[in-house]
Amino acid sequence: MKAAAFDYVRADNLEHALGILDEAGSEAKLIAGGQSLVPMMAMRFARPSLLVDINRLEELKKISQDEHTVRVGACVRQRDIEFNYSLCQTAPLLKKALSWVGHSQTRNRGTIGGSLVYADPSAELPLASLVLGASMHLQSDAAGLREVEAADFFLGPMFTAIAETECLVAIDLPIWHGQHIGSAFTEVSMRRGDFAMASAACQLQTNDDGSLRRISFGVGGVNSTPTVFPQIAQKMIDKPLTPEFAKEVAAEVAKECDPGSDTHASSRFRRSLAGTLLARVMLEALEDSMLNGVSK
Repeated sequence: MKAAAFDYVRADNLEHALGILDEAGSEAKLIAGGQSLVPMMAMRFARPSLLVDINRLEELKKISQDEHTVRVGACVRQRDIEFNYSLCQTAPLLKKALSWVGHSQTRNRGTIGGSLVYADPSAELPLASLVLGASMHLQSDAAGLREVEAADFFLGPMFTAIAETECLVAIDLPIWHGQHIGSAFTEVSMRRGDFAMASAACQLQTNDDGSLRRISFGVGGVNSTPTVFPQIAQKMIDKPLTPEFAKEVAAEVAKECDPGSDTHASSRFRRSLAGTLLARVMLEALEDSMLNGVSK
């Protein structure tokens, strides 16, 4: 199919883009990399009457950091994050998640903001942002700038807390400090580069005796949004992460998953797969913390 007819405006700056959104409302959609929106338009799942191109807005392409936080502009290319050495040191889970996103051509054009706003429950970057405890900066012409935690940002399949007249301008990623920090991400899909049937991510930090000092983990593709489990994670603190313990925790998480069935996999299979992948990434993150336990 082909996209329905639409008008097109290239924004000169962020203020220009927000002004257009304020005037057009739900009839307008922002576009930067186009890796999520264009296929939706081609299948006519999305039919905006106006596209507002923010691809050239340099103010949305910056990466900066202070002692506690990395800030990534919403229009930063996924490939630029993947090969940013400093960012890969301070937020290694992000790079590991990106290696599963589409193909190199997809990441060359796709932006971090586009993936987050698209909010596919199986997508890698929404899950990674939740596990890392990211926060989203949203801006509109009328209401100005506001901040939304990742846990409150993803509301349902392809549905987020962004208002019709708002633009995601930046993402803040908390930096974990100290030694013995490890992370891991994995997924299973029908083909490499496809959306996952189930995915799992984990970042953790261990004490000198090997017990858990801090841990965050989640699964994707098995609920209406990617999901993290802070209450279960809190119960794991100060305990050693043995293979048996990892399997117990993963089984508890799997019980809280409610995936659907489709032509690729049954609900039962997806739930079991999520548990298997979660146990795997927890142990891989633990090994990573031992091998690369350098100060952050």
